[in-house]
Amino acid sequence: MGKAEGNLQYLGLIGMHNPFLLKGMHKALDRIAKAINNREKIVLYGYYDVDSIMGISIIMLVLKYLNADVEYFIPDEYCESCEIDINHVNNSIKYFGADLLVTIGCGTNSKDGINLCKKLGIDAIVVDYHKQYQKLDDIILINPNQKGCKYPFKELLGSGLTFKLCEAISTYYEIKCINKYMDLAAIGIVSKLKNVYGENEVILNEGLNRMITTNNHGINALIELKKLEEINIETALLIASSVEPTINAVGRMDNARIAVELFTTKDSYRALQIGKYLNNEVNGRQNILRTY
Repeated sequence: MGKAEGNLQYLGLIGMHNPFLLKGMHKALDRIAKAINNREKIVLYGYYDVDSIMGISIIMLVLKYLNADVEYFIPDEYCESCEIDINHVNNSIKYFGADLLVTIGCGTNSKDGINLCKKLGIDAIVVDYHKQYQKLDDIILINPNQKGCKYPFKELLGSGLTFKLCEAISTYYEIKCINKYMDLAAIGIVSKLKNVYGENEVILNEGLNRMITTNNHGINALIELKKLEEINIETALLIASSVEPTINAVGRMDNARIAVELFTTKDSYRALQIGKYLNNEVNGRQNILRTY
């Protein structure tokens, strides 16, 4: 396959915008396709909030479906800026043997981190929604809020933008079932937004519908463990709260990495065991809070 062209057919739901309206999307697709086709190492980089966890899970499933060589990295330590940390690049990313780094919900202003990746020969695709305060060279940026981006809806979060990237990938590789991953995007959306409208609302509503008959073992495990009898915004919030990482006694983040495994495993028994562990962690945290 050659380069991604502007006439790739997009058959999205009513209210959804063509992903190729996002500035940088064609370049991102070209680079990801090259990495997949040449079996280059792709490393996904995100942070510990539910939105980022869902975004990583979505693109992990899509890339694994395409037999890509892909890993993911989520830092243990709390970081308010949510940018690419040079220590993570030096101590973790480069040891994965990364050829391509894809950030989810972070990285727009990561000048030092991007420069280090460049020095190490690692290309970078930044999928983010935060406002851009400095210009970065030699990266592919997918961010509706970047200068010069004419995408009509500016309020997409990390999981929604990752889904748009996966929509673009699906047009290139002719994946017919891409909308099934909206169930994960819906969980990411409800975890961060109280007022949902526009394209977020379309993804949320479709995602809730998909959740009813989902084949995602992680979602099904949490539905079973929580004894959820119907799927709606409230139950989606319960699922999101089950995988929300916490800060432990030494200031490290718990559960984010295993939460990605929960939503990407192909083993229903493994998903149930992870779900039980996370459910126990949440219940334990709630019991501690009740004692104060």
